[in-house]
Amino acid sequence: MPPQPLRFRAQFTVMTQATNVDPQELAKFSDLAHRWWDPDSEFKPLHRINPLRLEWIDKQARLSGKRVVDIGCGGGILSDSMARKGAQVLGIDLASKPLKVAQLHALEAGTDNVEYREVAAEVLAAEQPETFDVVTCMEMLEHVPDPSAIVQAAATLVKPGGWVFFSTLNRNAKSFLFAILGAEYVLQLLPKGTHEYAKFIRPSELASWCRAAGLDLAATRGMEYNPLTQRYWLSDDTSVNYLLACRKS
Repeated sequence: MPPQPLRFRAQFTVMTQATNVDPQELAKFSDLAHRWWDPDSEFKPLHRINPLRLEWIDKQARLSGKRVVDIGCGGGILSDSMARKGAQVLGIDLASKPLKVAQLHALEAGTDNVEYREVAAEVLAAEQPETFDVVTCMEMLEHVPDPSAIVQAAATLVKPGGWVFFSTLNRNAKSFLFAILGAEYVLQLLPKGTHEYAKFIRPSELASWCRAAGLDLAATRGMEYNPLTQRYWLSDDTSVNYLLACRKS
């Protein structure tokens, strides 16, 4: 028999050892898993920003034909879109319900070159060091107890010369005003409690972790939002949301 497409080989390996995860964060996103692919749901901002981050990643790394791992993939919005750019994608997360939603969407959409696995980034890094051409970790670092460990895992997973992409939230008064008070309480773009200000990460902190892990900073972009036009765009302003691209020496 011919080999089955990747979409039928999604794995959900439950880890028994301690992992770098906040159970409350897992529960938060698991409770909303059934709404992940609804573009008008709580995940509407992710659907709106996904084309921006996808094109920026593709411009740097040329995704077609590349092997990619998407850390903290959730319901697979970015993973699926990178697969549609021609990459061979593995999406990993520790939340079972979003992963099952991602797998079901891949089946329904016919996205053959994406698979999903329930595994910690650190565990996968120990299993498959220097295996991937591209590693992405978007909107995830601010939700884990030890983000520097995720950065190290990403650096271990990527091949020499490969690309690693992060996106997260800056930690300052403006980001508290815009990302928490504005987005969660005033505009209600996100459910209340989505973010915890103390877990936000300054670009200098993230850059320091990257350098310590053997990654060279290649590019940084900010992401802005106009609530009147409901438009997102990339800019040089990294004071709230920002993306960082690195390459492994």
